[in-house]
Amino acid sequence: MNIHLDIETIPGQSPAVRELIAESVTHPASMSKPETIAKWNAECREAAIEEAWRKTSFDGALGHIAVIGYAIGDDDPVTLYHDAYGTPEAERDMLAGFFDAVNSAGGRMLAGGTRTGSTPTLIGHNVLDFDLRFIFQRAVMLGIRPPQCLPFDAKPWDKTVFDTMTAWAGARNRVSLDKLCRAFGIAGKGSEIEDDIDGSKVWDFVKAGRIADVARYCAGDVERVRQIHRRLTFQNIAA
Repeated sequence: MNIHLDIETIPGQSPAVRELIAESVTHPASMSKPETIAKWNAECREAAIEEAWRKTSFDGALGHIAVIGYAIGDDDPVTLYHDAYGTPEAERDMLAGFFDAVNSAGGRMLAGGTRTGSTPTLIGHNVLDFDLRFIFQRAVMLGIRPPQCLPFDAKPWDKTVFDTMTAWAGARNRVSLDKLCRAFGIAGKGSEIEDDIDGSKVWDFVKAGRIADVARYCAGDVERVRQIHRRLTFQNIAA
């Protein structure tokens, strides 16, 4: 059973995280004159703190999952999110819902009355290095035991995971999901909300009260991943 996966993440919402980042931000090492350092502190430090803080959305120890999107087999994408984003309760609820779906996927009833009874295959774009790793890190931080079948430490060639980025570009290269969509004639990122959005803009949408739009965008990425997977595995070509 295939599970197509995508998550959207946001920076750490605890004031302590912001304070931690602020303490670590300092002027460039090339600066030595007190007046130059003072000018940088006055004009650039806050922007540098903001930039560094936003990068915690890539760090499972500090950032949060805002949306989990998945689709099991040929089912429509499902999105899990909360208006109370960035709280332990919201993330625990999302992770528990996703883990329940993963656990049930191995026992899905197929046409003819038989059950799959097999380990699901997780499919996503950069799913090995980001989505699965971030989910694992948040599960550790929140004390939630994930299903044993989730391939957190899978190798690129493992059958329990299919990374569309690796499948196209190879283990040492990268390609964006949007670039593959353009190449394959698939509707690009943000088309479902008719707005310009990607991972770098998710926090701006969330803080503007548009987390539901982020969820729709996430569901769109799940569908894009499914279509790209079908192309990469030649499912659209008659035998």
